[in-house]
Amino acid sequence: MLRAAAKAAARAQLASKGSYESRQLLAGVLGPALSACRGFAAAAAGGSTDVIVVGGGHNGLVAATLLAQQGLQVEVFEERDIVGGACRTEYPFTKAPGLPQSTGAYLLGVMPPELLNLLQLDLPLRRRDPHYFLPTQGSGGKYLLLGSDAEATRRQFVDFFSEADWQANEALNAELAALRQDVGPTWLQEPASIEETAERHVRPALRAAFLDWCRGSVADNLARFDFRSDLLKVMYATTDGFSGLNGGWDTPGTGMNFLMHNMCRLPGSDGTWMVVAGGMGTVTQRLAAAAMHAGATIHTGQAVSSITVEGGTATGVVTTCGREHRGRAVLVNADPFRLRQLAGADSFPADFNTRLDSMCKDGTTMKVNLALKALPTFSCLPEDRGQFRTTTHLLPGDEQSVLGCVQQAFADVQRGKLPEFPTIEMYNQSTVDSTLTDAEGRYSAALFVQWVPYELAGTSWEEEEAGYVQHLLGLVDRFAPGFSSLVDDTFTLTPPGIERHFGIHRGHIHHVDNSLGFADRFPYRTPVQGLYSCSAGTHPGGSVIGCAGHNAAASLIKDLGLQQWWSLPAGR
Repeated sequence: MLRAAAKAAARAQLASKGSYESRQLLAGVLGPALSACRGFAAAAAGGSTDVIVVGGGHNGLVAATLLAQQGLQVEVFEERDIVGGACRTEYPFTKAPGLPQSTGAYLLGVMPPELLNLLQLDLPLRRRDPHYFLPTQGSGGKYLLLGSDAEATRRQFVDFFSEADWQANEALNAELAALRQDVGPTWLQEPASIEETAERHVRPALRAAFLDWCRGSVADNLARFDFRSDLLKVMYATTDGFSGLNGGWDTPGTGMNFLMHNMCRLPGSDGTWMVVAGGMGTVTQRLAAAAMHAGATIHTGQAVSSITVEGGTATGVVTTCGREHRGRAVLVNADPFRLRQLAGADSFPADFNTRLDSMCKDGTTMKVNLALKALPTFSCLPEDRGQFRTTTHLLPGDEQSVLGCVQQAFADVQRGKLPEFPTIEMYNQSTVDSTLTDAEGRYSAALFVQWVPYELAGTSWEEEEAGYVQHLLGLVDRFAPGFSSLVDDTFTLTPPGIERHFGIHRGHIHHVDNSLGFADRFPYRTPVQGLYSCSAGTHPGGSVIGCAGHNAAASLIKDLGLQQWWSLPAGR
């Protein structure tokens, strides 16, 4: 009833823009097929719309769905011929053209269940169990498989590491589970400061720990637990603290990134990240279908060249073909730096530009997407115990040297040098999702590398990329001899490659470092009236979350003076 009342109010207020009922709803578009995003119907020529969404990434599609369900006329402009941004399934391999691959985001972890329910978004989620694999080099070496079998996991901790490491692991995960419960619901709210969030939402016993995570480094926070093994500490730091971040072991803010990556509350996940059947493009295909079903129009292959600002107010956009589209509000899904470029830096006050400039960091992530003709054999664990279903952590050095190697790798990157052994996460999605294969039975896999420079000192990525990819494959050979020979093809995205392929400023996959959290991030409302952001650079941060789209839509609806049609359960 609330949704119907809100829509009626919106229709009454926006009658001059054309009635809601008169707009044709697209039927039969709820299927997950990859082709569903192509050939979207165009809106009627001329006239104006209520909300223009720039960019068809997952946050833009979430916003478009909610705004259209509110009763607003919404048009989405996506420059690529397929929606999804960095959350899409592609066929990138020349030598394996029928093999699908999630080329950008690999897993779904931190999209809130409340948002899934609100959008009525049914996703084919596949749990990985076990979910982490930590191999070591050489036969008979130690390893760790983290999964739902707590007793088996405890035995590995004790046999290969120590009882103290097991107890530290339990204490760490208990703290993170409690913080998930307290903090998770705040992601679908207007952000407060970190201190205010602690006071309002975090149980008193954990407020100090929450502030430590948000302001400190992974080094400082993991030191609060009695881990004896540096391998275990670096494993956790890599997958959660370093992922997508321009920061190292003792960089303040890596704790915030760690905390964000542990907000996994998906149904059935038990705090772990999950595979989406059909690849990550399934998420954005179903979001696009939901947006169109709600009445939004999606234009693919139509890039926005500029945002029109008149008298301090955003009044529409101009596409690269020179056509102007007018709207009451413009919501930008592109990164904050692209938003400023489109609107013009002169449209914003100096202090706003200064603050945004301070947020700009180079991306330091490299993605080597792989077409494998067979699965490898790890020397430390030759039999299959589920290790191919996991995030596999390939770390430099050994127990005595791993921490120094990681610190050296980050120092090399700051000098523009390719590290000899960066940290590597390896994925084999086909082992969890049988649709991610081809007629030859090849596997869709990937190496997710932290860190590499955006710019190389004294050379270029054009000169070094091919050789460095072979070097990385050789590093995997140290753990799984002969791995390189199993690779039929690669599709590599260096930081400049990520910038070109996905259109992300400086190749930073989170737009803004997740070292900034809550109200410290880029705002939904910009100083230009009617101009909003739902970028990953806003609260709660970078990853496939969808909260930025939800929260920006809520801000826009409030500013239009409309009664929001939906409500969510209150958090702590």
